Amino acid sequence: MKKFMLLAMIFTLLTSCGGGNNGELVGTSGKKWHPEKPYGMSLVPGGSFTMGKSDEDRPAVQDAPAKTVTVRSFYMDETEITNNEYRQFVFWVRDSIVRTRLAILADELGETGMDDSGNKSKDGGIGDYAFKDADTTDMSAWDKYMLDNYYSLMDGYEGRKLNNDIELLTDTEDYPDEYYSEVMDTMYLPIDEAFNGNRPWDVKKFVYRYKWLDIEEAAKAKNKGKRRRNFIKTDTVEVYPDTTVWIRDFAYSYNEPMHNDYFWHDAYGMYPVVGVSWMQAKAFCDWRTLNKNATIKQGRAHVNGFRLPSEAEWEYAARGGLHGGTYPWGGPYAKNDRGCFLANFKPLRGDYAADQALYTVEADAYQPNDYNLYNMAGNVSEWTASSYEANAYEYMSTMNPSVSDKNNMRKVIRGGSWKDVAFFLQVSSRDYEYADSARSYVGFRTVQDYMGTDTTPSKNSVR
Repeated sequence: MKKFMLLAMIFTLLTSCGGGNNGELVGTSGKKWHPEKPYGMSLVPGGSFTMGKSDEDRPAVQDAPAKTVTVRSFYMDETEITNNEYRQFVFWVRDSIVRTRLAILADELGETGMDDSGNKSKDGGIGDYAFKDADTTDMSAWDKYMLDNYYSLMDGYEGRKLNNDIELLTDTEDYPDEYYSEVMDTMYLPIDEAFNGNRPWDVKKFVYRYKWLDIEEAAKAKNKGKRRRNFIKTDTVEVYPDTTVWIRDFAYSYNEPMHNDYFWHDAYGMYPVVGVSWMQAKAFCDWRTLNKNATIKQGRAHVNGFRLPSEAEWEYAARGGLHGGTYPWGGPYAKNDRGCFLANFKPLRGDYAADQALYTVEADAYQPNDYNLYNMAGNVSEWTASSYEANAYEYMSTMNPSVSDKNNMRKVIRGGSWKDVAFFLQVSSRDYEYADSARSYVGFRTVQDYMGTDTTPSKNSVR
């Protein structure tokens, strides 16, 4: 009895201390937050720096006057997004569309993959890819994406999710029935567009659809009576890179091998992806966020979204903590003391091969800067989230500056590329391409906001 009384007193004490607050302001109970370093990314601690030209502007462009700005902490990809990484995105989109088409045809045919007793059929066939009817509240992030962006848009398929547990078959000898063959046939180019016995995928059908909230427009429209739904936008993007850029970018030049092999061949797997527009890069960021959140268990917070860096973030990261440096390694030269070039660009009045590279090089080639970021100068220029205005530095904020204008299709690219002279490799040099254009010398890398306050020490601080 005494033992029971003791346990009761302990229980009462615990509940009175932990569960009740006696009317005091103690805050809501929460979970400890442990930031997870994203794979392949480095933390760029926030801080202030002098953005713009710190030395002579030789071409007299005058679009980057020196200005002190401050950026918050963020993670950044250590390398440019590679062909292998972008292929993962392309294959995901392709497989999602194939599964959707298989499920719809199975539904139209009344195939469920089950026998009369409700057990899994042993016959196989397209029925194995039928919709998995279930409560939508139990959906994963992947299922919710598909519901919102694909089959929920087709009448009669609301509240149903795909069966992604069964493997897709791409070898024609393994196709389980004629219905599966019919669906797969629609994903390849027509026979009259094939030649030499090669019938490739119809990459025009690799379309990624996603929704996003236009926060800037919503903020401007505050208290004007509009609802949240008025600011939800939908973008539809063909995700396959434009491989013809290797031909179009260089007139009277033989670059067919790069057109034929660069994106898909394993030999170039670790090279930076090119031929990707600004719109495709943004779609990749959305997919990367979705792909990561699909692995997060229910009850845990989702990760911050991946995105393109702002122009200021890119320059801050490229400097690697060096104040006033011309290049990511400091400068003022593009060679080290042994006469070796420090980046992949066009040196010596156009001698492309002088730096041991004719086109691009592996994304982790050369030495990284002090933030462990590779090829922040040369190799490929990189998309940023910012719109290009020649006088942007005069009016942009000094706190996390970025000029974001949906109506301005000129998007800033930074870092210079394998076909550029050394001037464009400077961390302060600005250039632009149009958002819907793709180039053989433009790629990208992504960033993710850091949930914390890590900062670099000020150059004037006392240590």
